[in-house]
Amino acid sequence: MACRWTRAGLAAALACCLAAPSSAARSGPSVLDAVTTRQLTAAAGTLLQGRSEALVQRPARDHPDVPTEVLGVRISPRVARVQERAFRQLENSNRAPVEGGPAYTGARTSLDVRRALRAGDRITLDAVEHTVVRYGTGKVTQSVPRRFDFRRRGDDIVLVGERVLDPNARPVNDPAPRSR
Repeated sequence: MACRWTRAGLAAALACCLAAPSSAARSGPSVLDAVTTRQLTAAAGTLLQGRSEALVQRPARDHPDVPTEVLGVRISPRVARVQERAFRQLENSNRAPVEGGPAYTGARTSLDVRRALRAGDRITLDAVEHTVVRYGTGKVTQSVPRRFDFRRRGDDIVLVGERVLDPNARPVNDPAPRSR
């Protein structure tokens, strides 16, 4: 009799253990592994760094093309077009920290990941962008929270969108909003 109850108890416990992971996956987003998070961060950071570098005034330079892929993460054609427009606008804006002041001489951007979650085919990367832009003897430092949206398409991960999370933030490496 004790043997039957033990087997029944073990079978019930095993059934609960096997059912838990599948029900947990359906209950909400799951955290991404470290390798995938690094890939997503590299793709997002590459675009932001390119925009920061577009601020720096350099004679007769060609800006780099927007990559179509970074560490296995594809960049959607729509995101690539938006980035290309941003590069052109930032390069042509002759930005300086103050009107008529010295031009930017260097730029560096990095991302500090806050979370990377997957829900179905959607992946969200929340990060804080840290940008330092140098000019003359000074520098401008900004920290801006951003969200990057990715989609899983088969085995591919594609960057499909990006936005600033703080509506009051004015990132130095974002182009001016388009007037309507």
